[in-house]
Amino acid sequence: MGHLKYRGYTGSVEYSEADNCLFGKVLGMTKDSITYEGSTIEELKSDFEAGIDSYLEMCERKGVKPRKAFSGTLNIRIPSEIHGKIAMIAEETGTTVNTVIRRVLEKELKTI
Repeated sequence: MGHLKYRGYTGSVEYSEADNCLFGKVLGMTKDSITYEGSTIEELKSDFEAGIDSYLEMCERKGVKPRKAFSGTLNIRIPSEIHGKIAMIAEETGTTVNTVIRRVLEKELKTI
């Protein structure tokens, strides 16, 4: 599956055999939904960008802050032993638990 990117938002690219069209939605939006479609990649991309522009314009008209697909806040559940190890590394390196976790994730994501 491919992805489209525009103005800080990422959208999926999917194909419907039944409708013979491309379609997608902006990823990570839990409260709002932005969907789009097209017969070609160019049409899909154009509808994707128009959908985001329309959403941002609507937010501005209503005076509300647009939601970002991924806020940067993530709650996870991990075993207490791992939590303890992370806390020890943070203390030993003079940093925070969040910084240790971010560094580990960044390192892991470089391999993808």
